[in-house]
Amino acid sequence: MRILFIGDIVGKVGRRMLSEHLLGLKREHGAQVAIVNGENAAHGKGITEKIYKEILTSGADFITLGNHAFAKRDVYEFMEQDIRMVRPANFPIGAPGKGHGIINVNGVKLLIMNLQGRSFMDAIDCPFRKADAILESVEADEIFVDFHSETTSESLAMGHYLDGRVDAVVGTHTHVQTNDEQVLPGGTKYITDVGMTGYKDGILGIRKEEVIERFIHQLPVRHNVPEEGAGILSGVIIDTGTSKIAKIRIEE
Repeated sequence: MRILFIGDIVGKVGRRMLSEHLLGLKREHGAQVAIVNGENAAHGKGITEKIYKEILTSGADFITLGNHAFAKRDVYEFMEQDIRMVRPANFPIGAPGKGHGIINVNGVKLLIMNLQGRSFMDAIDCPFRKADAILESVEADEIFVDFHSETTSESLAMGHYLDGRVDAVVGTHTHVQTNDEQVLPGGTKYITDVGMTGYKDGILGIRKEEVIERFIHQLPVRHNVPEEGAGILSGVIIDTGTSKIAKIRIEE
């Protein structure tokens, strides 16, 4: 199976880049399924039902989330419906939504698992043990994992921990595309961070002046995500039947 994954969609510019390029990328690479991380899609934090539908209309087949999954309270009830979207599976019991889903792609059952790291992030349940629990209880032909993590060490640890048990482990969250795409010894395709899709001329999709001011003065500064401007799209193409994993990067 050939999977196209697009990293963190940030705000309106990110959604525009997705709308303009996703279908073309699917055709160009012969991708049978497109997965998109949408946890920053609503003006840089969270997602809404309207934006969920917009992302699917742009050509996505499934959406993963991350630490901002619950930033918009109006999506809580929506997450309980039968939707093509998952939040990190290691949120405590009782959190809205689900942490893994299965889609049928030409007769192949693809398990999509979303996990969140704990280093420098919220103290939620263990992602390693949660991955074990899901793998022990769910049957699938192929398995894709989006690991939403702050540190390269935890991301790589997860890659090696799941090596040989899943087809791919891709990292999200830092918004910076890493240069370590590889096939691990057990055959799992891996990259520490796929990168972001959003406003190119800022810092992580945010206006750079505001981020710099926060670092200098150490005072609260409202971070604004530009609604127009040059964009960047970051992703990865993975062929589960071969040793192929390749980065994608489109800049305006």
